[in-house]
Amino acid sequence: MKEKIKKAAQLINSANYPVAFTGAGISAESGVPTFRGPDGLWNKHDPQEAVSLSSFRNQPKKFWQFARDLIISSGASPNPGHRALARLEKQGKLKSIITQNIDMLHQEAGSEKVLEIHGSLQKVDCQDCSQVYLWQELTATLKKDKLPRCDNCGSLRLKPRIVFFGERLPEDILQKSWAEAKRADLMLVIGSSLEVYPAAGIPELTRQNSGKLIYLNADRGSRTQLFDLIITGKAGKVLPKIADRVIQK
Repeated sequence: MKEKIKKAAQLINSANYPVAFTGAGISAESGVPTFRGPDGLWNKHDPQEAVSLSSFRNQPKKFWQFARDLIISSGASPNPGHRALARLEKQGKLKSIITQNIDMLHQEAGSEKVLEIHGSLQKVDCQDCSQVYLWQELTATLKKDKLPRCDNCGSLRLKPRIVFFGERLPEDILQKSWAEAKRADLMLVIGSSLEVYPAAGIPELTRQNSGKLIYLNADRGSRTQLFDLIITGKAGKVLPKIADRVIQK
Protein backbone atom coordinates (compact mmCIF):
# COMPACT_ATOMS: atom_id res chain seq x y z
CA MET A 1 0.00 0.00 0.00
CA LYS A 2 2.82 2.44 0.87
CA GLU A 3 4.37 1.96 -2.55
CA LYS A 4 1.05 2.52 -4.28
CA ILE A 5 0.43 5.71 -2.30
CA LYS A 6 3.93 6.90 -3.22
CA LYS A 7 3.30 6.08 -6.88
CA ALA A 8 -0.06 7.90 -6.86
CA ALA A 9 1.59 11.00 -5.39
CA GLN A 10 4.30 10.88 -8.03
CA LEU A 11 1.71 10.67 -10.80
CA ILE A 12 -0.22 13.63 -9.40
CA ASN A 13 2.90 15.75 -8.97
CA SER A 14 4.04 15.03 -12.50
CA ALA A 15 0.64 15.78 -14.06
CA ASN A 16 -0.14 19.11 -15.67
CA TYR A 17 -3.91 18.77 -15.47
CA PRO A 18 -5.08 16.19 -12.90
CA VAL A 19 -8.84 15.65 -12.50
CA ALA A 20 -10.92 13.46 -10.17
CA PHE A 21 -14.00 11.40 -10.98
CA THR A 22 -16.02 10.27 -7.95
CA GLY A 23 -18.87 7.86 -7.35
CA ALA A 24 -20.99 6.58 -4.50
CA GLY A 25 -18.12 4.84 -2.71
CA ILE A 26 -16.57 8.02 -1.36
CA SER A 27 -19.88 9.24 0.05
CA ALA A 28 -20.77 5.83 1.49
CA GLU A 29 -17.92 6.40 3.93
CA SER A 30 -19.87 9.43 5.21
CA GLY A 31 -22.99 7.33 5.76
CA VAL A 32 -24.73 8.18 2.50
CA PRO A 33 -26.60 5.06 1.33
CA THR A 34 -25.45 3.48 -1.91
CA PHE A 35 -27.83 2.39 -4.63
CA ARG A 36 -26.21 -0.83 -5.81
CA GLY A 37 -24.57 -3.66 -3.90
CA PRO A 38 -25.85 -5.95 -1.12
CA ASP A 39 -27.13 -3.10 1.06
CA GLY A 40 -28.05 -0.76 -1.78
CA LEU A 41 -31.35 1.11 -1.99
CA TRP A 42 -32.29 -0.72 -5.19
CA ASN A 43 -32.71 -3.89 -3.14
CA LYS A 44 -35.56 -2.20 -1.29
CA HIS A 45 -37.01 0.06 -4.00
CA ASP A 46 -37.69 -0.60 -7.67
CA PRO A 47 -35.69 2.16 -9.41
CA GLN A 48 -38.23 2.33 -12.25
CA GLU A 49 -40.91 3.20 -9.71
CA ALA A 50 -38.85 5.27 -7.31
CA VAL A 51 -36.90 7.58 -9.59
CA SER A 52 -38.21 7.30 -13.13
CA LEU A 53 -39.68 10.43 -14.63
CA SER A 54 -42.82 8.67 -15.89
CA SER A 55 -43.53 7.13 -12.47
CA PHE A 56 -42.93 10.44 -10.71
CA ARG A 57 -45.47 12.22 -12.88
CA ASN A 58 -48.15 9.67 -12.03
CA GLN A 59 -47.11 8.32 -8.62
CA PRO A 60 -44.96 10.92 -6.80
CA LYS A 61 -45.57 9.03 -3.55
CA LYS A 62 -43.22 6.29 -4.79
CA PHE A 63 -40.36 8.76 -4.99
CA TRP A 64 -41.02 10.22 -1.55
CA GLN A 65 -41.22 6.75 0.00
CA PHE A 66 -37.77 6.14 -1.47
CA ALA A 67 -36.62 9.57 -0.28
CA ARG A 68 -37.43 8.60 3.32
CA ASP A 69 -34.63 6.08 3.14
CA LEU A 70 -32.37 8.56 1.39
CA ILE A 71 -32.70 11.35 3.92
CA ILE A 72 -30.32 9.75 6.33
CA SER A 73 -27.72 11.30 4.02
CA SER A 74 -28.98 14.77 4.85
CA GLY A 75 -27.01 14.71 8.08
CA ALA A 76 -23.86 13.33 6.47
CA SER A 77 -20.63 15.31 6.63
CA PRO A 78 -17.60 15.26 4.35
CA ASN A 79 -15.12 12.57 5.31
CA PRO A 80 -11.30 12.84 5.14
CA GLY A 81 -11.42 11.69 1.51
CA HIS A 82 -13.57 14.65 0.50
CA ARG A 83 -11.35 17.01 2.46
CA ALA A 84 -8.17 15.59 0.92
CA LEU A 85 -9.48 16.33 -2.57
CA ALA A 86 -10.32 19.88 -1.48
CA ARG A 87 -6.76 20.26 -0.15
CA LEU A 88 -5.32 19.08 -3.45
CA GLU A 89 -7.45 21.60 -5.33
CA LYS A 90 -6.40 24.43 -3.01
CA GLN A 91 -2.74 23.58 -3.63
CA GLY A 92 -3.27 23.55 -7.41
CA LYS A 93 -2.80 19.78 -7.60
CA LEU A 94 -6.36 19.04 -8.74
CA LYS A 95 -8.15 21.04 -11.41
CA SER A 96 -11.72 19.77 -11.03
CA ILE A 97 -13.97 17.02 -9.68
CA ILE A 98 -16.51 15.28 -11.89
CA THR A 99 -18.98 13.50 -9.63
CA GLN A 100 -21.88 11.11 -9.97
CA ASN A 101 -22.95 12.00 -6.44
CA ILE A 102 -25.89 14.26 -5.61
CA ASP A 103 -25.05 14.98 -1.96
CA MET A 104 -22.93 18.18 -2.30
CA LEU A 105 -20.31 16.84 0.13
CA HIS A 106 -17.44 17.89 -2.13
CA GLN A 107 -18.57 21.52 -1.96
CA GLU A 108 -19.09 21.29 1.79
CA ALA A 109 -15.51 20.02 2.11
CA GLY A 110 -14.24 23.10 0.27
CA SER A 111 -13.91 21.96 -3.35
CA GLU A 112 -14.90 24.75 -5.72
CA LYS A 113 -14.85 23.32 -9.24
CA VAL A 114 -17.33 20.44 -9.01
CA LEU A 115 -19.30 19.14 -12.00
CA GLU A 116 -22.41 17.25 -10.83
CA ILE A 117 -23.39 15.11 -13.80
CA HIS A 118 -26.44 13.64 -12.03
CA GLY A 119 -27.55 16.93 -10.50
CA SER A 120 -27.90 17.57 -6.77
CA LEU A 121 -30.50 17.55 -4.02
CA GLN A 122 -29.91 21.18 -3.12
CA LYS A 123 -33.06 22.60 -4.73
CA VAL A 124 -36.53 21.15 -5.30
CA ASP A 125 -39.10 22.43 -7.81
CA CYS A 126 -42.86 22.06 -7.67
CA GLN A 127 -43.81 20.68 -11.07
CA ASP A 128 -47.26 22.27 -10.90
CA CYS A 129 -46.63 25.86 -9.78
CA SER A 130 -42.81 26.25 -10.02
CA GLN A 131 -42.36 27.05 -6.32
CA VAL A 132 -38.72 26.38 -5.34
CA TYR A 133 -37.66 24.74 -2.06
CA LEU A 134 -34.38 23.79 -0.46
CA TRP A 135 -33.99 20.06 0.21
CA GLN A 136 -33.47 20.75 3.90
CA GLU A 137 -36.92 22.37 4.06
CA LEU A 138 -38.54 19.05 3.15
CA THR A 139 -36.47 16.58 5.14
CA ALA A 140 -38.11 17.54 8.46
CA THR A 141 -41.47 16.51 7.01
CA LEU A 142 -40.04 13.20 5.79
CA LYS A 143 -38.50 12.46 9.16
CA LYS A 144 -41.99 12.73 10.65
CA ASP A 145 -43.04 10.00 8.18
CA LYS A 146 -45.18 12.46 6.23
CA LEU A 147 -45.14 13.28 2.55
CA PRO A 148 -44.12 16.85 1.67
CA ARG A 149 -46.62 18.95 -0.24
CA CYS A 150 -46.19 22.29 -1.92
CA ASP A 151 -47.20 25.10 0.43
CA ASN A 152 -48.45 27.10 -2.53
CA CYS A 153 -50.60 24.62 -4.46
CA GLY A 154 -50.71 21.43 -2.36
CA SER A 155 -49.01 19.27 -5.00
CA LEU A 156 -46.95 16.19 -4.14
CA ARG A 157 -44.98 16.63 -7.36
CA LEU A 158 -41.97 18.27 -5.76
CA LYS A 159 -38.95 17.20 -7.80
CA PRO A 160 -35.33 17.60 -6.69
CA ARG A 161 -32.92 18.76 -9.37
CA ILE A 162 -31.44 15.31 -9.83
CA VAL A 163 -31.48 13.25 -13.00
CA PHE A 164 -34.32 10.73 -12.95
CA PHE A 165 -34.46 7.67 -15.20
CA GLY A 166 -35.95 8.89 -18.46
CA GLU A 167 -34.20 12.26 -18.23
CA ARG A 168 -31.11 13.36 -20.09
CA LEU A 169 -28.00 14.32 -18.17
CA PRO A 170 -27.61 18.12 -18.01
CA GLU A 171 -26.05 18.93 -21.37
CA ASP A 172 -23.91 21.83 -20.19
CA ILE A 173 -22.41 19.85 -17.30
CA LEU A 174 -21.85 16.82 -19.52
CA GLN A 175 -20.05 18.93 -22.12
CA LYS A 176 -17.83 20.48 -19.45
CA SER A 177 -17.10 17.03 -17.99
CA TRP A 178 -16.10 15.66 -21.39
CA ALA A 179 -13.85 18.66 -21.93
CA GLU A 180 -12.18 18.20 -18.53
CA ALA A 181 -11.68 14.47 -19.16
CA LYS A 182 -10.12 15.09 -22.56
CA ARG A 183 -7.84 17.79 -21.18
CA ALA A 184 -6.74 15.71 -18.18
CA ASP A 185 -3.39 13.99 -18.37
CA LEU A 186 -4.28 12.17 -15.14
CA MET A 187 -7.64 11.14 -13.71
CA LEU A 188 -8.26 9.73 -10.23
CA VAL A 189 -11.33 7.49 -10.33
CA ILE A 190 -12.60 7.18 -6.76
CA GLY A 191 -15.46 5.08 -5.41
CA SER A 192 -17.13 4.30 -8.72
CA SER A 193 -17.83 0.89 -10.22
CA LEU A 194 -18.03 2.53 -13.68
CA GLU A 195 -21.22 0.66 -14.54
CA VAL A 196 -23.60 3.53 -15.36
CA TYR A 197 -23.25 5.12 -18.78
CA PRO A 198 -22.70 7.70 -20.13
CA ALA A 199 -20.96 8.75 -16.91
CA ALA A 200 -18.84 5.59 -16.85
CA GLY A 201 -17.39 6.51 -20.25
CA ILE A 202 -15.83 9.74 -18.97
CA PRO A 203 -12.56 8.17 -17.71
CA GLU A 204 -12.22 6.46 -21.09
CA LEU A 205 -11.86 9.90 -22.68
CA THR A 206 -8.77 10.56 -20.57
CA ARG A 207 -7.30 7.23 -21.60
CA GLN A 208 -8.08 7.90 -25.28
CA ASN A 209 -6.14 11.15 -25.02
CA SER A 210 -3.09 9.37 -23.58
CA GLY A 211 -3.81 10.33 -19.98
CA LYS A 212 -3.08 8.07 -17.03
CA LEU A 213 -5.74 6.64 -14.73
CA ILE A 214 -5.64 5.81 -11.01
CA TYR A 215 -8.42 3.67 -9.53
CA LEU A 216 -9.24 3.84 -5.81
CA ASN A 217 -12.15 1.79 -4.53
CA ALA A 218 -13.10 -0.76 -1.90
CA ASP A 219 -12.69 -3.47 -4.54
CA ARG A 220 -10.72 -3.78 -7.77
CA GLY A 221 -13.77 -3.42 -10.00
CA SER A 222 -14.26 -5.18 -13.31
CA ARG A 223 -12.27 -2.88 -15.64
CA THR A 224 -8.77 -3.35 -14.33
CA GLN A 225 -7.24 -3.18 -17.81
CA LEU A 226 -8.18 0.51 -18.03
CA PHE A 227 -5.96 1.68 -15.17
CA ASP A 228 -2.28 2.41 -14.65
CA LEU A 229 -2.57 2.07 -10.87
CA ILE A 230 -5.20 0.30 -8.77
CA ILE A 231 -5.47 0.93 -5.03
CA THR A 232 -7.90 -1.18 -3.04
CA GLY A 233 -9.00 0.66 0.07
CA LYS A 234 -11.18 3.37 1.55
CA ALA A 235 -10.92 6.86 0.15
CA GLY A 236 -11.13 8.36 3.63
CA LYS A 237 -7.95 6.56 4.66
CA VAL A 238 -5.96 6.53 1.42
CA LEU A 239 -6.58 9.99 -0.06
CA PRO A 240 -5.27 11.94 2.96
CA LYS A 241 -2.01 9.97 2.78
CA ILE A 242 -1.72 10.67 -0.95
CA ALA A 243 -2.49 14.36 -0.41
CA ASP A 244 0.13 14.61 2.35
CA ARG A 245 2.79 13.20 0.04
CA VAL A 246 1.76 15.44 -2.86
CA ILE A 247 1.69 18.65 -0.81
CA GLN A 248 4.86 17.95 1.20
CA LYS A 249 6.98 17.56 -1.91
